[in-house]
This record gives sequence, structure tokens and C-alpha cells, in this order.
Amino acid sequence: MSTPPGNDRPADDTINGVRRSGLKNPAAAVRGLGAGTLTLEAIVLLLAIQPIRVLGGHLSGWGVGSVVALAVLALLLAGTMRRPWGWTAGSVLQVLLLATVFFHWSLGALGLIFGATWLYALYVRRALSKEPPPREGPPPSA
Repeated sequence: MSTPPGNDRPADDTINGVRRSGLKNPAAAVRGLGAGTLTLEAIVLLLAIQPIRVLGGHLSGWGVGSVVALAVLALLLAGTMRRPWGWTAGSVLQVLLLATVFFHWSLGALGLIFGATWLYALYVRRALSKEPPPREGPPPSA
């Protein structure tokens, strides 16, 4: 591995075999990903109510109420991504959204789509929160 002149770091973005993310604050980026996912989910849920009703979905009052409640809950949870329980609550929300398949099949499809999106956000969170392995050998000289 070659090092550029005047730089002690390797030419690529690895340190001790661990690739750096290149983000200044990975934790804030992950929180933004989670909050953005939940906010987009809330918007899509609210926009899905009318097309389901117009196209003959026979969405009952309970169905509309549950979709609105899930959308409000998603917006509230978007603000809790700083807290460790926010991610767990977001996962519970995805399970609740999957349960709306009993009101209409298209809500279940939205549950699958956003469930997959949430799983990807959890994967990114885990990948960026990994600590690099401890350095072996003497500390780098200045």
C-alpha cells in the first residue's frame, strides 16, 4: 500500500483493514436516515387513504383511523431517533403497519415496502456504528 507524499495515512480509505465511512458524524447521518424514513412513511400513509377509498377499497372508519394514527405515530417517532428506544419503537411501528393488511391489501403492501426500507436503515445503522478494531503494534509517530 502506498502513501501519498506528506501524508501518514494509506492512499485508500482503510485504517487497520476497516473501511471508513467518510462521514464527519455517522451517528447524526443514521438518525437522519431513520427520521427521514419515518417521515416519508407518514406522508405516504396519509396520501394512500383517498385512492384506496375512491378505487373501491371499502376502507372503514376504523381503517382510516388506524392509518391516520400510524402516520401521526411515525411523525412522532421521527423526532425520537436520538433515543435508543426510538429505533425499537420504529420497528414496532413497521409490524403494526403490516397488521393493517386486514383493512386493505394495499396497506399490507405498503407495510412490506416500508418494512424492507426500515430493515435497510437498521443495516446501515449497524454498519456505521461498528467500532474499528483496536490497533496492533506501537502507536503511530507524529
